[in-house]
Amino acid sequence: MELHPYKTTGGKNLILEYINNLSKNEKIDGLTVLEYMEDDRLDELSIKTWRGSIQEVYFFRHNRIFYVAIENEKAYLLHACRKQKNKTEKKDADIIIKRAKELGEKISKKLV
Repeated sequence: MELHPYKTTGGKNLILEYINNLSKNEKIDGLTVLEYMEDDRLDELSIKTWRGSIQEVYFFRHNRIFYVAIENEKAYLLHACRKQKNKTEKKDADIIIKRAKELGEKISKKLV
């Protein structure tokens, strides 16, 4: 699967930046998750549907990467965060929805 991480207008990869700021073990697990996604080894990951077409993949100590898979060939990584409650924090949910809507407009698909 081809991964497309969310980048700022300045080209900053926010997903990788989040992972790189984690502890060593969390960082290793986060990078492994990305590798498994690229290698289409999704069955080896803990994934669930978050909202609409948005999926969340869990990794070490409550970390999540939210993404949208398009035709099982491309995955657009929208946001990464720590989720400690059963519910996604409102500020994170707002970011995910905003980015999904932006992506939906670009690819002419309703994602949320």
